Amino acid sequence: MSRAKRKADHLRGALQSGQAGESGFDDITFVHQSLPDVNTSSIQLETEIGELTISSPIFINAMTGGGGKATEVINASLAEAARELNIPIAVGSQMSALKDPEERRTYETVRKNNPDGIVIGNVGSEASVDQAQSCVDMLEADALQIHLNVIQELVMPEGDRNFEGALSRIETICKEVSVPVIVKEVGFGTSMESARKLSDAGVSVIDAGGFGGTNFSMIENQRRKKDMSFFNEWGIKTAASIAEVKYACPEIPVLSSGGIRTAMDIAKSLALGASACGMAGRILKWVKDGGTQEVLDQVIHLQEELRWIMTALGINNVHSFQKVPFVISGETHHWLKERGIDTKHFSIR
Repeated sequence: MSRAKRKADHLRGALQSGQAGESGFDDITFVHQSLPDVNTSSIQLETEIGELTISSPIFINAMTGGGGKATEVINASLAEAARELNIPIAVGSQMSALKDPEERRTYETVRKNNPDGIVIGNVGSEASVDQAQSCVDMLEADALQIHLNVIQELVMPEGDRNFEGALSRIETICKEVSVPVIVKEVGFGTSMESARKLSDAGVSVIDAGGFGGTNFSMIENQRRKKDMSFFNEWGIKTAASIAEVKYACPEIPVLSSGGIRTAMDIAKSLALGASACGMAGRILKWVKDGGTQEVLDQVIHLQEELRWIMTALGINNVHSFQKVPFVISGETHHWLKERGIDTKHFSIR
């Protein structure tokens, strides 16, 4: 099967399967503040992803690239939305463009339609330094995402089976490429053990990429003759993964992704320690339903709702989320307790 056909299958699968909606955020409850002492109109949404300052804690995360004209149209619409909203946009894996120059246009349209915005390139952990830098150059990218997708590759009929040397390659890329490196798990969660290894390797930012969003095991299982559904429930839920990464590497900026659907999901992610939240599956549906304008309308509404939540919590900037008390219950509490993370400090801070 051609890489372009597989990319098209992934897009179709992501739209059909939707999101799992089991990110763990339902286990988090904010402590109500009866005297917030905040004016909604004065709230600021600016934040930082490492060295990059962004206008709000929402960005368009990696989802598309390669796959021909249909993907090119989607990426153009997403880039236009990112430009109008002044938020970052990450492209999907650029490996297809490195192997087939005809696919380059499906990525280059992002920079073409968003000439002055923050654009994040994307490559797999199998990439060499030269390939990684080529991805940066292709987009004049401001940062580079390296995605980790072991489970997807294992379930994918034509996927990789050899993951030796990935960490060493990531370390070399961090040292040699011209932009900050973000390492992103693609929906199965980043553990504290993996986070420490990535920190030691020199990674600038970690995207937790937790379980609860688009499930690539389910998508790949739909393409298999022999079922591997035992991986469909595999992974660390997004809420727990953010907490694990931040616990292991408090100095590293953490991004939240994996089933981010609402302003409340964003607020809870920020309270757990994330600097910003990436949305992919939800935005893909919006752009397919109503193009650029639908993405604009929905993200602006999310930003408005986030300001209301911040008002209720008594905070007027994104950084203050990490001082807000909340209680963790249920499966997320059990998971974090068993992993050695004391959840009480969240409730009494």
